[in-house]
Amino acid sequence: MITVRAPATSANLGSGFDVFGAALASPADVVRVEKAERTTIDVTGVGSQFIPEDPDGNTVGAVAEELDAPAHIQIDKGVRPASGLGSSAASAAAAAVALNELYDRGYTREELVPVAAEGEAVVSGVAHADNVAPAIMGGFTVTTGTGTNSVDAEVPLVACLPDVAVSTRDARRVVPDEATMDQLVETVGNAATLTIGMCRSDPELVGVGMEDSVVTPARAELITGYHDVRDAALEAGATGVTVSGAGPAILAACKADDRRTIAAAMVDAFANEGVESRAYQTRIGEGATIL
Repeated sequence: MITVRAPATSANLGSGFDVFGAALASPADVVRVEKAERTTIDVTGVGSQFIPEDPDGNTVGAVAEELDAPAHIQIDKGVRPASGLGSSAASAAAAAVALNELYDRGYTREELVPVAAEGEAVVSGVAHADNVAPAIMGGFTVTTGTGTNSVDAEVPLVACLPDVAVSTRDARRVVPDEATMDQLVETVGNAATLTIGMCRSDPELVGVGMEDSVVTPARAELITGYHDVRDAALEAGATGVTVSGAGPAILAACKADDRRTIAAAMVDAFANEGVESRAYQTRIGEGATIL
């Protein structure tokens, strides 16, 4: 039996739509795999009642098929589904790393990224890697058609998750089909700034680089209270705020000493809108870990 912990992740980070991703120190999924003649899946933990155990409808089933590695797979969910924190990616990443080890397939971490992305296609309809890349490799990741690059970063974060759901499919439907040249120039500049900030572990630059005028405004409208929560986080000391992935989680970059104040401000702002929420005081963390 192999047991792997894979972290929650935040994709896009504002200016890096479908390209940027970051592993979070918490929360995380834990996946256990054991060789079997056919793949079976058991799911426990947060939101497990909403996750199919049929291998054809579960991200880890697709990963097992891609690796030709049938197994009994037990998923203990720590990352809530439909959260914008890479719930399906955490399970897929953990399964990919665990099954690669169990069957001695010999894939590198980077080579496992497209394998886990096939699992993501089960949920979103698209084999995108912006969540599975950091879930496997850790740190801050940049994924393009030619592969994934990653860098370790020490950037404090607060991820505030409201008690509402936004599906990845719905969030992709609202993405604009076009952008102006001014928006393109602004987005490239912000993405470059964020990347430098990650390389320097500079939360100020990361926060500035999160600004996005194309995708984020459209997705923000799907999240009750987004603008008030964002304003509250900035007033409490956040250096930047954006939608985490498809939402509804909201991600704030900040200095370590400000996390508690920012977390409380975001939870209070959601409460003022009649929405319960939970804030994770976290940071950029490691990728999937064999336990």
